[in-house]
Amino acid sequence: MSQRKTPPFRADHVGSFLRPKYLLDARDRKARGEITAAELRAVEDRAIAEVVKMQEDAGLQSITDGEFRRTYFHIDFLDQIGGVKTDIPVKIRKPDGTEELAPPVMRVVDRVRHVKDIQLADFRYLKSRTTRTPKVTIPSPTMLHFRGGRAGISKEHYPDLEQFYQDVADAYGAELRSLAAAGCTYVQMDDTNLAYLCDPNMREAARQRGDDPNELPHRYAGFINRVVAQKPAGMTLCTHLCRGNFKSTWAAAGGYEPVAEALLSEMKLDAYFLEYDDERSGDFRPLRFLPKDKIVVLGLVTTKVGTMESKDALKRRIDEAAKYVPLEQLALSPQCGFSSTVHGNAIAMDAQTAKLRLVVDVAREVWGDA
Repeated sequence: MSQRKTPPFRADHVGSFLRPKYLLDARDRKARGEITAAELRAVEDRAIAEVVKMQEDAGLQSITDGEFRRTYFHIDFLDQIGGVKTDIPVKIRKPDGTEELAPPVMRVVDRVRHVKDIQLADFRYLKSRTTRTPKVTIPSPTMLHFRGGRAGISKEHYPDLEQFYQDVADAYGAELRSLAAAGCTYVQMDDTNLAYLCDPNMREAARQRGDDPNELPHRYAGFINRVVAQKPAGMTLCTHLCRGNFKSTWAAAGGYEPVAEALLSEMKLDAYFLEYDDERSGDFRPLRFLPKDKIVVLGLVTTKVGTMESKDALKRRIDEAAKYVPLEQLALSPQCGFSSTVHGNAIAMDAQTAKLRLVVDVAREVWGDA
């Protein structure tokens, strides 16, 4: 089996990691006005240096900053795009008396534009801490449409959504170019929306707000391709599909069949990170749509609980996927990040590290390379 010199690697990961307590404490102190933004960033720098070493020690070739500077995987980025306004989540009380965070709502209130380099400084610090491949994770541009639909996008500024899609793609293109100029070669766009369109309940919710759930995946493929058209030379651009990952909970269920053709055949991305850690993801048959020049990274190792998967079970699952896609076009990763929001999943730090080592060990045994 040939070794992969470019990402994604045979052993890869989605990007976010559990925040150490001292970092969470510093964030709380910053919220109370007890330390400055510069002081918080110094604490973040320390934590990122530590999580970089953890990834390297585990044997990974792609290295992220753990998303340690973010509260939510998507809001912190999208809020910095011109024309976007986010209603910050608030706690709501459920009928049984428990509380939960209401999902954040993003609205497009003006023409979308790239007003500053969002990830550049963060990438430069990450790159300075590792000799391996630094990976930047950003939310998918589809996040600006799916949650609110047409009603969440200003009709005054966008009477025609075609201009909206192009403006968003141009903003993303500018961001990718700024990263590429600094040496970034690996970017992952995190997308819950296509995975949500695999769920019958969420498909019905889309229909109720006026969208056709059968048409949306193809529309999103075109949307993503507008971004891909602006991808700098030498950059790997991939996506990760997520069914929800807040405090070890999930939001959607359903196999990939409803979106598979649009996702794998129509999108011109380089690779796909797909969740396959339990029955919610369905079988591997949708992988038949994968073209010969693309990679699927199988998210077989769950990040939601600390229970360890067995090597034999993972190898059997890889063999099942290889019935639809050549082994050469497959790789292995955890199913999602370990901390898509600052709150983190219900899993211990040592289990997080052990699962990364498991991914690396299995990749070496299956492909002879990690």
